Amino acid sequence: MRSFTFLIFFISSLSMAQPSESWDDEKIEIKHGDQQNTILSAEAIYNEGWAELAQPIFWKQIMQLSSDSCLVNIGATREIIQKTSLATWNSQTKPEKAAYRDSIKQLYRLPEEAHVYVTTGKSDFYKFQVVYPSISEGVAAFERYEVDPWYAQAILLIESPGQLKKSRSGAYGPFQLMPAVARAQGLTVNRYTDERKDFERSAYGASRLINRVCIPEAKRILNAHDLKFKENDLWFRLFVLHVYHAGSGNVSAVVAKINPYKGGQSLIRSMWVNSAAQFGNNSQNYTQLALASQLILDELIHEDYDYILRCSIN
Repeated sequence: MRSFTFLIFFISSLSMAQPSESWDDEKIEIKHGDQQNTILSAEAIYNEGWAELAQPIFWKQIMQLSSDSCLVNIGATREIIQKTSLATWNSQTKPEKAAYRDSIKQLYRLPEEAHVYVTTGKSDFYKFQVVYPSISEGVAAFERYEVDPWYAQAILLIESPGQLKKSRSGAYGPFQLMPAVARAQGLTVNRYTDERKDFERSAYGASRLINRVCIPEAKRILNAHDLKFKENDLWFRLFVLHVYHAGSGNVSAVVAKINPYKGGQSLIRSMWVNSAAQFGNNSQNYTQLALASQLILDELIHEDYDYILRCSIN
């Protein structure tokens, strides 16, 4: 990664009277030359131990690994068995690949149904330096629409970062909205006009979706299981991201399967290893990617700096 020189201000709450669930105390103002950007701090990820989990560590490596390399790993734990070139892996026959996977299962005493994945590097997709300038724009847009800007940052880091590519499912734009979802949130999507490609309109649609659908549905699911939460808890935000990606019906199904007695990190980690309805591998990975990308962003902005000032605005 190219080094930057930053002046970082960690901004605390504007006043003691501010609501406890405000996101203002999480903001980081970053100055680089004449540019100034606002992002949300990754401090909670470190303080709550998320950064030490195998899954975010695994995806950090994948996001920064070139596409000609791959990591052989155990699906349930993301324990890395081997790093190899994609060409070397693809040079094997299907029986040879199957035999290698079986040998890993035997060596690690895994059940027959366990998955041994070969995950290719994705540094050609996750272009963090390209998407970085738009994060501040997304944070500002979500704030204008009175929606927690943490979601803007998380989604922009995961979904087509720095790119405007249409997914196989038809999702498009910086917030990867499906056509029907975008229309439901007030965007024009037809054969002549697609407002999803416009950053401001896409941010508007995504913020409405989170505020009017994802957060209420997340609360409904958690309340149905009598699980306590706060809206600014990191685990709750991750739970909302699962609803954003997989839909409330699929999230309801996997939570029902888990049947948790409490929320928190343990619930999210259980969702990483359980499937139900259409909540499968991609859905399990979504918040792992969210955590990994936030950690990479944090490392990027701290890579090279002259001075860090913690201050309070009164």
